[in-house]
Amino acid sequence: MKNIIVGILTLIIFGLMGWVAMNGGAYNGGEHGKVIADLGDRSASSVATPQEKSDREKEDEELSALREKAGNIGGFKVSDEYKSKCASCHGVDGSGMQYGKKLMGPKLFGQSADAIYKKLEDFKSGRKENMVMKGLLIHMTKDDLRRFADEIGEFPARAEALKN
Repeated sequence: MKNIIVGILTLIIFGLMGWVAMNGGAYNGGEHGKVIADLGDRSASSVATPQEKSDREKEDEELSALREKAGNIGGFKVSDEYKSKCASCHGVDGSGMQYGKKLMGPKLFGQSADAIYKKLEDFKSGRKENMVMKGLLIHMTKDDLRRFADEIGEFPARAEALKN
């Protein structure tokens, strides 16, 4: 008896599913979907509301803010290697980056080359824990680390040379 009842209910459910699919319910864009679209058209034309910024304009503003925060790429020259490995977190000019309340990379500008080199070695060896830094530095030699440290240590002099 149970099997007969379950079979009948199953047929009823499948029949209802087929009927809804053929009549084009709201989810299929049938009459209900058209009514909702009409309501949207009427409200847009009858009520004068201030124009909200489009998603594109919002994205452009956010991008401009990030570019400002990252520094002016044309400011002073940095190596392509620094741009590709460091600038996304520390900024093109080493001024540090913050996204919202989250610190992306601390300020490097103004630190000595020796201090930077020591920190780079600490990250590479694991004495300082940061998976991003360790991943970037793991295949670099001491000469590579020294080159980065020297370049970053020169940032204040490069910025001063631009002012003059």
